[in-house]
Amino acid sequence: MGFEDWIEKARSMGASDLHLEANTPVVARVLGELKAAGVVVTREQLAQAGQDLLGGEAWAHFKERGSADVAISIRGVRCRASFYLTVRGIAIAIRLLSPSIKDIHACNLHPDFRKFTEASTGLVIISGPTGSGKSTTLAALIEEINASRARNIVTLESPLEYIFANRLSYIRQREIPTHSPTFEQGITDALRENPDVLVISEMRTPEVMRLTLNAAETGHLVLATMHSANCAEALSRLCMSFPSDIQASVRAQLADCLVGMSCQRLDFLSAHGLRVPHCEILMPSSGAKGTIRAGNFSQITNVLQ
Repeated sequence: MGFEDWIEKARSMGASDLHLEANTPVVARVLGELKAAGVVVTREQLAQAGQDLLGGEAWAHFKERGSADVAISIRGVRCRASFYLTVRGIAIAIRLLSPSIKDIHACNLHPDFRKFTEASTGLVIISGPTGSGKSTTLAALIEEINASRARNIVTLESPLEYIFANRLSYIRQREIPTHSPTFEQGITDALRENPDVLVISEMRTPEVMRLTLNAAETGHLVLATMHSANCAEALSRLCMSFPSDIQASVRAQLADCLVGMSCQRLDFLSAHGLRVPHCEILMPSSGAKGTIRAGNFSQITNVLQ
């Protein structure tokens, strides 16, 4: 089987992810569980697939760095592929994305998510562990704006996952590092591109977090994702990323600009045979803002209740 055949097999199984490693059987994640999906893959097969998908320059960079990310379309399936090296040789983790971009209703998201898209300025944070559907939720929010308002939307992604078509809004998608060398540079540049909505696929570093907060305070609606187990952890991580002497001002800045945040995971409903998002939604009530300003993140659970 070739690379395209592996993707086709994974799609027919209803898999969300596909794992390939040299001299190891192919494994797919179906409804959250790992299942065997094929025979042993050889080192030569993966090397050939890597060279074909990454191309000469990116393949050389992968050999030097030991990892690479790319978004591709194979037989109509949009995929995000992460190449990396293991003790056995080359390995590839592939996320199979939805063939179409769904809105909030189609993603089984709570109607409160529409409040996130109705704001004209501020910060929306979508958090959760890896594989919890953050990218799909973020795409649903963008599509909700795209279908209802005329907005200039600039996205910064690494890599590009969903490809949007302009409807009422105008969506400018930029990939890091293809179209901008870093998220930091991309955010700085975006503020000069007259955006109404700025989308940051992941807040990874303190500098990106700082620039994201500043963008949310300067008259833009900013949608961003980060990894966390719950809302309290996400807020704590964001604030603790800054030096201790400025954390109080960061908490005040965050409380002032927060439009809302969600922490989600995917639960399997056996009665319906599908996975649905289980979301913890924090809205910026006076209690939430006061708790964030004081840094009492352990009390966020009480605020949510």
